Amino acid sequence: MDKKEAYQEKLEAQFKELSAKIEALKTKADHAAAELREKYAEQIAALRPKQEEMQQKLREFTEAGGQAWVEFKGGIEKAWQELRRALENAREKFKETKHS
Repeated sequence: MDKKEAYQEKLEAQFKELSAKIEALKTKADHAAAELREKYAEQIAALRPKQEEMQQKLREFTEAGGQAWVEFKGGIEKAWQELRRALENAREKFKETKHS
């Protein structure tokens, strides 16, 4: 396995993990009290564009040939960090709302 394949597998695994966490938040939101559902839905909606951006970056990375994938690495890392940060922010807001 070359470096690109190993890096791609790592990214795909991380993306799947974060997507599963987003779905878990969505499930919590679906089962929340009515007054909290809207707040949860807003948090989840804010995650979707970042999730879609990361998915697009992964597609571009997968399609990059030769050494071009190295150029995508920075963009992917940035998108990954933004998605992870947004997910953590949403999870914190869920906790704050739940304990309020």
